[in-house]
Amino acid sequence: MEIVRADLSHLSKVAALFDLYRQFYQCPPDLALAAEFIHQRLKNRESVIFLAQDAQGNGLGFTQLYPSFCSVEAIKIYILYDLYVDSEARKLGIGKALMDTASEYAQQNGGGRIDLLTAKNNLVGQSLYEGLGYCRVNEDFYAYSLNLQKILEA
Repeated sequence: MEIVRADLSHLSKVAALFDLYRQFYQCPPDLALAAEFIHQRLKNRESVIFLAQDAQGNGLGFTQLYPSFCSVEAIKIYILYDLYVDSEARKLGIGKALMDTASEYAQQNGGGRIDLLTAKNNLVGQSLYEGLGYCRVNEDFYAYSLNLQKILEA
């Protein structure tokens, strides 16, 4: 297995995994949507995507980071928004390897912290994150979201 920083040449592999990731979170399959979303992130350099591949170049998993900032701490941070390992490749250490690669990248690029959210029922993910030293911090804050698409449709 090798982990590479994805570019447009990896679009089809990442898009297929991204579509499966969205399905994991109860979204309907939509490979065209997944491909367009990933294409825009890569083309516009809006995110950093790491792709795990086997020796034949098949996509095994990916993680996606978005650069951001923490005004209170006055530091650059990265939001680890997506982590997915194909169901056939789980329990091989791929998730940990992707997380380690993301952490190394963030440190090398001036990041002071990586933040992530996960579903309350994603116990496997929680175990991985906590095993890597991530601390649950949401007891102090509430998460809010404003769906701008619904406002525009109203």
